[in-house]
Amino acid sequence: MNIKNLEMMQHHFKDTIETIKVIDFLNTIGIKVEEKIMNEDCFLPGLSIGPNVIYVDYEELIYPGDMLHEAGHLAVTQSEERIRIGTEAMSKDWPTQGDEIAAMLWSYAALVHLQLPINFVFHPEGYKGESQWLIDNYTAENFIGLPLLEWMGLTYGKENAEKEGVMPFPNMIKWIRD
Repeated sequence: MNIKNLEMMQHHFKDTIETIKVIDFLNTIGIKVEEKIMNEDCFLPGLSIGPNVIYVDYEELIYPGDMLHEAGHLAVTQSEERIRIGTEAMSKDWPTQGDEIAAMLWSYAALVHLQLPINFVFHPEGYKGESQWLIDNYTAENFIGLPLLEWMGLTYGKENAEKEGVMPFPNMIKWIRD
């Protein structure tokens, strides 16, 4: 893809069905999405997070599915820590490796819920070259990190779901950690 085509696509991310679905979903579960011109370097192009908010610069955004991954970080963080995200008060150790694993699996549940293709989030340029490995594991129902999401009170694996009389992961009991 040439630079001109990429630039044209970036301008249109804001208005795609997929992006609108993601933003509506995130707003519904209590994560705000705000458009903001990014004047600083971001870990993911065009994205930054703050207390219960995802900031998006559509001119810089390359992969709109990354919004779900960043939302996953907010969702799996305890509420008292979530309000510190993006501030000087946030722990320098955040996110932990466990937070990262939980955020990836949370974003998988979100894309299943939204009926989006798995490569919308797990695109070839992400996850340190391990996107296909994650896709292979998740589609084989090898849900790496599921005990973390259960421990957080967000979902149940098959055995516990059966005991509780609810649908198992990727169905979520709730989307945001207390």
